[in-house]
Amino acid sequence: MSFDHNGTGIKGKLFGLPGTVEDASLVVIPVPWEVTVTYQEGTAGAPEAILQASHQIDLYHHHLAEAWKIPVAMLPVADTLVTENNSLRKLARTHIQALEAGQGAETGTVITAKINEACENLNIYIKSQAQALLQAGKHVAIVGGDHSTPLGLLRALAEKHDRFGILQIDAHADLRKAYEGFTYSHGSIMFNALKLPAVARIVQVGIRDYCEEEARMMQRASGRVKTFFDPDIKAQLVEGTTWKSICEKIIQELPPLVYISFDIDGLKPYLCPHTGTPVPGGFEFEEITYLLHILLKSGRKIIGFDLCEVGADAWDANMGARILWELCQHTVASHKEKG
Repeated sequence: MSFDHNGTGIKGKLFGLPGTVEDASLVVIPVPWEVTVTYQEGTAGAPEAILQASHQIDLYHHHLAEAWKIPVAMLPVADTLVTENNSLRKLARTHIQALEAGQGAETGTVITAKINEACENLNIYIKSQAQALLQAGKHVAIVGGDHSTPLGLLRALAEKHDRFGILQIDAHADLRKAYEGFTYSHGSIMFNALKLPAVARIVQVGIRDYCEEEARMMQRASGRVKTFFDPDIKAQLVEGTTWKSICEKIIQELPPLVYISFDIDGLKPYLCPHTGTPVPGGFEFEEITYLLHILLKSGRKIIGFDLCEVGADAWDANMGARILWELCQHTVASHKEKG
């Protein structure tokens, strides 16, 4: 009660807010994992970097009254995951470099088998953490790391809810089957999400970098994948369609319960220069916060989210912290009774 939300935030606390995991309405699980990344490295350091940047955010929200009163917290970054990630990343790098040189078929199966086993163990670990928090009545989120990291949370939510949709903001479709031999590749998260019967639909927004395999997957998904391609969105905006009407069409495709999967490379590259695989195009920060605002106004409930592929540099961490603030606030607000 004595916390001055107009003053200096508490360093080392998420958004500089006091309180503990036990007190929190929403708990963030940090996953410092980027074993299967294929281009720029560094996202494993994002959870810690975002935490340290977050206490600089001013806590007044333009749309949501008294947002600072919502108790949120982040679990400690597990040193054991950092160590394991670093070790496995070296193996994966060797395999990927061999593939890029036109080699790797012989030794690759040994490496990929070891990494696939470790990634499945990670999924089991994250699912267990998520289930314990959900049973305690918390909202749960993931901060990666690469985009493979939220599968454990998705599995936990699929056991809690009979049916929900995924709103995926991303430059990439992530519908590859075991990309580069990695069952749990960052490029395969939505392929793996479709294995969960509770996932009724994946609504992809901002996709602009994908392969023919993924295009076929979109077509074969029997309506479970609806993609709003970035070039199509930009063409509509140039031709006079409002962003508001596009947002409304996106949200119409979603069921009442929504999970948000936010790959930061869905933004314009100048906002996330050190993400794993930056791609020209994408959205402004304000366009995404407006989409979240319209989603909230629709009455849909956000049952969880992930924020992935954030670089660990200061600017990237600052942007990641601000996106995380918006996701946390909109998630909790979506469960409040409307007056």
